[in-house]
Amino acid sequence: MLLVGHKVALRALEPSDLDLIYSWENNPEVWEVSHTLVPFSKFVLMQYLKTQHLDIYTSKQLRLVIENKNSDSIGLIDLFEFEPKHKRVGVGVLVDEKSRGKGYAREALSILEEYCFKHLDLKQIYANIGSKNKVSLQLFEGLGYQKVGVKKDWIKTTNGFEDEILYQKIKH
Repeated sequence: MLLVGHKVALRALEPSDLDLIYSWENNPEVWEVSHTLVPFSKFVLMQYLKTQHLDIYTSKQLRLVIENKNSDSIGLIDLFEFEPKHKRVGVGVLVDEKSRGKGYAREALSILEEYCFKHLDLKQIYANIGSKNKVSLQLFEGLGYQKVGVKKDWIKTTNGFEDEILYQKIKH
């Protein structure tokens, strides 16, 4: 699968992505956002890559690599908790630190939204965002996601507890 925009393309994971995913998944700076508690081994990630041939209806998730126009892998975008009966899915996005602030996450989310609403025929996409993650809050609000709830003291961080905000984008 290749979904293409002006700045980025989204593509399926490949076995050659192992080292890149290993470095991103094992970056402690993103653990609070991804709710990771322990590092991932390359073995576990390789097993995960081996299941990527399963479609979203089987695995209930989809992870795609975000590439810039130079075909550099600059991030990941995920669909998770896919519920075809209820026509909804969660979304998460990670852009490598050196590629942030260039509109890549915005375009990647827009491309994935179109895929979800048109191809998967979903009614809604949701995101759970830590209240201190101002960049992500602005990103999702800028794309028309509506704040629909706050989970108080939901995320344990190194500095105490943080609220998590639930955003939804509903196709009307």
